[in-house]
Amino acid sequence: MKDVIVIGAGVAGLAAARNLAEAGRSVTLIEARDRPGGRIYTVAGAELPIELGAEFIHGFPQELLHLVDEAGLTRFELEGDFRCFRQGQLGDCGDQREVDQLFDQLGHLEALEADMTFSEFLVQRGLPSEANTLATNYIEGFNAADANRISLLALAKQQAAEDAISSDRLSRVVEGYARVPEFLLRKFEEAGGQWIPSAPVRTIAWQPGAVKVETETGSVFEANATIITLPLGVLQARTVAFLPEPRIVSVADQLVMGPAARVVYQFDHKFWPDDLSFFFAPEQVPPTWWTTSPKASAMLTSWIAGRKLSSRKVQELPAAGLTTLSTVLGVDSRSRLVHWRQHDWQTDRHSLGAYTYVPKGALHASEELSVPVEGTLFFAGEHTDTTGHWGTVHGALRSGYRAAKQVLTA
Repeated sequence: MKDVIVIGAGVAGLAAARNLAEAGRSVTLIEARDRPGGRIYTVAGAELPIELGAEFIHGFPQELLHLVDEAGLTRFELEGDFRCFRQGQLGDCGDQREVDQLFDQLGHLEALEADMTFSEFLVQRGLPSEANTLATNYIEGFNAADANRISLLALAKQQAAEDAISSDRLSRVVEGYARVPEFLLRKFEEAGGQWIPSAPVRTIAWQPGAVKVETETGSVFEANATIITLPLGVLQARTVAFLPEPRIVSVADQLVMGPAARVVYQFDHKFWPDDLSFFFAPEQVPPTWWTTSPKASAMLTSWIAGRKLSSRKVQELPAAGLTTLSTVLGVDSRSRLVHWRQHDWQTDRHSLGAYTYVPKGALHASEELSVPVEGTLFFAGEHTDTTGHWGTVHGALRSGYRAAKQVLTA
């Protein structure tokens, strides 16, 4: 019997497993996929690695930056202008002072008597229609959310957390984000950990001090405790059965697994300005795009999330994106296309969505999910982050470190 079973080899599970193994605990790490990384998914590209899952390091989260440096990886910060497609032209995004002030207020929000949605908050502020639209598009696109559902209290906590690490500054791992979880797995195995890939968990039977995990392959593993890093969508779908199911699983139902999709296009050459970083076309599909500036490449990434994705099929996005590019940049993008890549996280049975957001009235849920169950069941993952960094790699990483510490002190 092992000391600990860690379920899920995303960043949270890998971080927890590595720390426990290096602390001398006997650990089995079970993963449904044939690779580590979870929703970090990198594939080879002609000029740069193609990121089909998490892509950016948001700001300067010290835990993640330390890990990237420890792994001997390099990173580069995105540079260039933000532009908007307005009135048939790609140009300046206009006066956004009211929107900037709104988000500044979010980071310093005074205590509320009761939670409200972001849409309700906008009604109170009485901003002009264009400012409301810009703010709503940002909140829904960044958080993969519905502005009519997402919690203002959660957004305030998130904004303050983002301000503290300058998360508006974005960087990428040159060698590919997947090198980070691969490094964690290597350190885990070097510390004596047991790695079990391609083994989706079917049941978690438990009682205080004892856990039995059975996989779809028929293998059974036993330990004194388990750290569960299943994505929120998988927890909510009950595709993994708890015997018995603890109340904490129903707490997860109070959160929302937001939808998001990207298409990464590789062209035969670059046909956009060198100084262009992000551009936005709110009335087009997909509405958000970015380049690899300052790295020179002929690669563009499109993004759609939240409500704008809910009514569309992910399979339709590549063709729609080419139409949008032709409209916005005034070129025949189809004739210059080499290939495109995408991954549908919503239909991926090992994720069932992109990442978490907190709806109105559920700010307490992540805190509750971070509390161990009878010293035996421990939960980690970006949905259990308690620092305001839901939906991020560094949020997942912190939760893994927290869960490992809880096991070591239990």
